[in-house]
Amino acid sequence: ATPIGSAAARMHRRPPGAPSHPGGYRELSGREVEVLRLVAEGQSNKAIGVSMGLSALTVKSHLARIARKLGTGDRAGMVAVALRTGIIH
Repeated sequence: ATPIGSAAARMHRRPPGAPSHPGGYRELSGREVEVLRLVAEGQSNKAIGVSMGLSALTVKSHLARIARKLGTGDRAGMVAVALRTGIIH
């Protein structure tokens, strides 16, 4: 078990390739923001694809770009950054 403080410290570190300034999230397209909203609702790539008229592979590509732009490596991290920065509510 990792102490909570250690987990919080890891969340604040920027991985390689992360935006170099706060506000890098402004680079997200409208479609990427919509994908992020659906991820935050707990939908799978397939379900997101169905609701947006996209393939699951296209959704996966959007998520990869979102992860790069937000500097996160997983869905939970993307949602956390999006909530914290006001991208989604």
